Amino acid sequence: MRYVIIGGDAAGMSAAMQIVRHEENAEIITLERGEIYSYAQCGLPYVIGGLISSTTDLIARDVETFRHKYRIDARTKHEVTSVDLKNQTVSGHHFSLSYDKLLVATGASPIVPSWPGSDLRGIHTVKTIPDTEQLIADAKEKKHITIIGGGYIGLELAENFVKIGKEVTIIEQAPQLATIFDEDMANMIQEEAEKNEIKVRLNETVEGFAGNERVERVITDQASIRTDLVVVAIGVTPNTSFLSNSNLHFHHNGAISVNRFMETNVENVYAAGDCATQYHRIKKKNDYIPLGTHANKQGRLAGKAMVGQPSPFQGIVGTSIIKFFSLTLGRTGLSSRELEEISYPYDQMTTEIGHIAGYYPGAERLTVRLCYHRDTNQLLGGQIIGRAGVDKRIDVLSTALYNEMKVDELEHLDLAYAPPYNGVWDPIQQTARRR
Repeated sequence: MRYVIIGGDAAGMSAAMQIVRHEENAEIITLERGEIYSYAQCGLPYVIGGLISSTTDLIARDVETFRHKYRIDARTKHEVTSVDLKNQTVSGHHFSLSYDKLLVATGASPIVPSWPGSDLRGIHTVKTIPDTEQLIADAKEKKHITIIGGGYIGLELAENFVKIGKEVTIIEQAPQLATIFDEDMANMIQEEAEKNEIKVRLNETVEGFAGNERVERVITDQASIRTDLVVVAIGVTPNTSFLSNSNLHFHHNGAISVNRFMETNVENVYAAGDCATQYHRIKKKNDYIPLGTHANKQGRLAGKAMVGQPSPFQGIVGTSIIKFFSLTLGRTGLSSRELEEISYPYDQMTTEIGHIAGYYPGAERLTVRLCYHRDTNQLLGGQIIGRAGVDKRIDVLSTALYNEMKVDELEHLDLAYAPPYNGVWDPIQQTARRR
């Protein structure tokens, strides 16, 4: 049995390892358009800030390990440009391969609109190790960095550039930073940015760039902004354009639609990771939230399904977390904005409360918001921002959402208590009791 996997990172290699473990004589060919396998993309901003000393620290397993230890035919510089689903072949500029089973795990690429001047030197994205190494080299002698996009990647990049002494401006088209949070919650994020001398420009649309060979200004609908370097971080798009003429089914944004076994609508073809959809347990439908946690899980399950040991993907609830200077920003489930968009009847509660026992030294304030169904009391989402204790609580809420708990049931959870770690009533329990 020949297994061909397109993509050599999280989803692709998680699948490949499952095939190795479950089918002794499998022929596994992985095709990676770059030169680096299995690296931690989420760590890239921290290499820029110097917290992680080298991009090589982010590589989980190198190509030679896959080849020699695990018997995987791991190929580099092999970009697939077409797939013949009827005849079960994949092709590139210098190769063509047949497959018995195919996994598409091509990930996603940063979105860079065709703005005038976008071909000028000094305009970067951050998605791969080469991207990051080029950015670090280019930024070394530069003073002012402009980041387009105020989402997670933009915020992480902003913090790390500030840490190495750069002047940073963030341009965001929306009326707030971090649009996955409610606007009033996002105000705390903006305050933290400005406290660290980041210039935040909201409700502003980029129209292009100006400069002589190298970018010197960002042109928006409101101003011409002087800069030495630009990073575009406005989101990603699934790497599926090479499949556009196939009869695969796609999500509205181009992600490949898959079922819970990572199967597509075409026999013997699977997809996983940032190029595929994820089932959302609260929305009860496929969604697209590309994160490394999902890619690893989906890849693992795709590999098991390909060798005849199917186990269903249980879905996501939309959990994420980010460090931004002294704040931790955590969210899970649906925000009030998302609930309004899908016309859910909901109510919400918000509290400001200490993360540990109030009498114990070092207590920090948490802002906790819970959203719940107005009629059934089912928990629908949570947002927590604070300086300590966010990660503990957001994971409790994520677990509650996974198990479809009602908001009043949170009070009955047996959560760990000792003064250095919590009060007798956890902040999420105290918030739930406000209902």
